[in-house]
Amino acid sequence: MNGSAALRRLPSVDRLLRALEARGTVAAFSRRAVAACVREVLTAARAHVRAAGVEVGEAALLGEVETLLERRLGGTLRPAINATGIILHTNLGRAPLGVGARAAVEAAAAGYSTLEIDLETGERGSRHAHLEGLLTAVTGAEAGIAVNNAAAAVTLSLAALAPGAAVAVSRGELVEIGGSFRLPEVMAQSGARLAEVGTTNRTYLADYEAALDAGAAALLKVHRSNFIQRGFVHDVPLAELVALGRRRGVSVVYDLGGGCLVDLRAVGLPAEPTVQEAVAAGADLVLFSGDKLLGGPQAGVVVGRRNPVDRCRSHPLARALRLDKLDVAALAATLRAYLDPDRAWAEIPVLALLRRPPAVRRRLARRLARAAAAALGSNAVVDVVATEGEMGGGTLPGAVIASSAVRIRPTRERPEAWAARLRRGTPPVIGLVRDRALLLDVLALLPGENTQLARALRSLARDA
Repeated sequence: MNGSAALRRLPSVDRLLRALEARGTVAAFSRRAVAACVREVLTAARAHVRAAGVEVGEAALLGEVETLLERRLGGTLRPAINATGIILHTNLGRAPLGVGARAAVEAAAAGYSTLEIDLETGERGSRHAHLEGLLTAVTGAEAGIAVNNAAAAVTLSLAALAPGAAVAVSRGELVEIGGSFRLPEVMAQSGARLAEVGTTNRTYLADYEAALDAGAAALLKVHRSNFIQRGFVHDVPLAELVALGRRRGVSVVYDLGGGCLVDLRAVGLPAEPTVQEAVAAGADLVLFSGDKLLGGPQAGVVVGRRNPVDRCRSHPLARALRLDKLDVAALAATLRAYLDPDRAWAEIPVLALLRRPPAVRRRLARRLARAAAAALGSNAVVDVVATEGEMGGGTLPGAVIASSAVRIRPTRERPEAWAARLRRGTPPVIGLVRDRALLLDVLALLPGENTQLARALRSLARDA
């Protein structure tokens, strides 16, 4: 087609705006924002017509405008389906909240709340009061507070207990957490100084004693929650560190990491140190995450003996690192479920996913595979394969969770292209590409998501 004729056939800005108004797009994004995107798309279309001499239809232009609006203004934080086989996937928000926590967040968000008011006196109260009773009841600690993540809990604890002083840490426990942040760097922000003791693979009680003799003011033990040491290794049990701290009059802080509150051996996983065990061992402070094995919102929890917890509570950093009302509501509701362990296993999604038997996972994968095969037809070869999932989120390193996945081998396209289309869908579906096939693991699928996933596959089939 003649390029000039194709240019003349391009619709005007006003015509596209009227069409988008009829489709509800203008009401969703505002006339000003839509008009700007219309002009941008038309400019690109004119350049394309001049270069290629081909006509661009009105329907295609409308679709491009809506795609551009959605990408820029529609919101990028969206619900997604986790088909990766990793339960605590950090890139996908780690732990999904349970029904009780979601309801608590909605109630707190809907209006005003009693976040910081004492209803008895009418005076200002403390947001920590909403969590402390639950934290002590669940963990057995004397006191507890929560801040906005586990790294913040470490920073606050060391700033409160060892400002400007040396803190002894085993070289084998100087971990790197997600995002390339390292424990020594986190410690430095607290004002405390790192005193490395022992070697990478073997640390003894005498190493900590030597650090105290050299002036260290606190002992920090870090659970190696995201890697494993095997072979010629030795570390000092928490109970021995606590006894040393008592003898020398220094604080012992235990960074436990994942925040496990139940015995994971009940679902066939390796034993994981629990918060209750750490508290019972006598650590002055026990620190852990709220959004890992605990299964709640992002938070850093600090529990332990009354005096050191109060020192953290009254430190100026506590205000800078505090939780907002929505996280307080979600964490309180999550902790409330742990008052009854049976209830926790049923209501906390992370625990419920772990308790789902492998046979149930296989049946779920088979149902999904049948839906996929029916939708994709000759476009793909579909079957079910056994997989080895993982907990993720820097927890339970090396632990394997038996799962199943739907394996899809496209007959005409690369599996990477199909994985990309699923990610761009609504909701986005995040799977894996392995051995020239697309894998959709059912390990982390929540109730009802298999139906959404089947719908996404039917949309994929239409594109194919």
